[in-house]
Amino acid sequence: MNSIPAVKTLDDVRALLRDLPGPDKTAAEAAEAREPQLTKPRGSLGRLEELAQWLAAWQGTHPPAMDNPAANVFAGNHGVTEQGVSAFPAEVTHQMVANFEHGGAAINQLCKTFGIRLRVEALDLDTPVRDFTRAPAMTDSECARAMMLGMETVPDAANVLCLGEMGIGNTTSAAAIAFGLYGGDAQMWTGPGTGVSGKALSNKAVVVGDGVRLHKDAMRDGLEVLRCLGGRELAAIAGAVIGARLKKIPVLLDGYVSTAAAAPLQTVNPAALDHCQVAHVSAEPSHRLLVEKIGKHPLLDLGMRLGEASGAALAVGILKAAVNCHAGMATFAEAGVSDAD
Repeated sequence: MNSIPAVKTLDDVRALLRDLPGPDKTAAEAAEAREPQLTKPRGSLGRLEELAQWLAAWQGTHPPAMDNPAANVFAGNHGVTEQGVSAFPAEVTHQMVANFEHGGAAINQLCKTFGIRLRVEALDLDTPVRDFTRAPAMTDSECARAMMLGMETVPDAANVLCLGEMGIGNTTSAAAIAFGLYGGDAQMWTGPGTGVSGKALSNKAVVVGDGVRLHKDAMRDGLEVLRCLGGRELAAIAGAVIGARLKKIPVLLDGYVSTAAAAPLQTVNPAALDHCQVAHVSAEPSHRLLVEKIGKHPLLDLGMRLGEASGAALAVGILKAAVNCHAGMATFAEAGVSDAD
């Protein structure tokens, strides 16, 4: 199993990103060769066929497996909540982490349903990252440290890693990151999050715009965008994406916040998210646009906007179906069924 090198600065992260391992071509070719032999019309399982090949390529084995899925949920607090951007107070982050640990959250039930190992990491909740309308959310070393934690928590030998988050105020950070990366205007990236509306939603968009303008000159690449506007849990998700790549583990990104956390990696290496699928498109309005920006096609569209890796956990069921069909179906020769001419 590939080891995770030590990361102390964002330049260390940049060096890792520039030299990421690629897909396993032998496994991908084996999956591609098997698919047309299975007892069905060619292409009739649609994206399930594509997903089986994607899993084989990034797991580095054929047939791919889905007997050991894992989920990591990272929690962090944000100084920007002082600006009135959330319908809930920051202490809810603490309370929800306790709920995860006691098995009472939606993600616990979904993990139980699909046989997913769940790990919850709370990142210094008593010390929120700085209000990004006044200062960078994190220093270089703080951001790198959170990314390193994300890398270190990637489990060995998982078939897939679901990545999610919990953090009051983090849809504001997600919106700011998307605006900082892709431009446009603050309103197009800012949504209700936990349920703000009216004047509170307008204020949230102003906060997003103020933060991006304050740090515009410092944000020379996506990692600087993440440092200036993100949070520890977003940095940890980005680190986990890298760690999973190094360990040959495909990734399911959850909703708007998880996608925004991963998107900055593409500015350093355009292929950095090739081992990732976006599990679902969130009801958070800007997620669909963000998914388009990173060149992905979500697996599910169920109107969800909970976070905590809930959509990613649901998508594990889709991957299990893809693998079982690919590995378990008989070939035309085995079944004595005539193939199409």
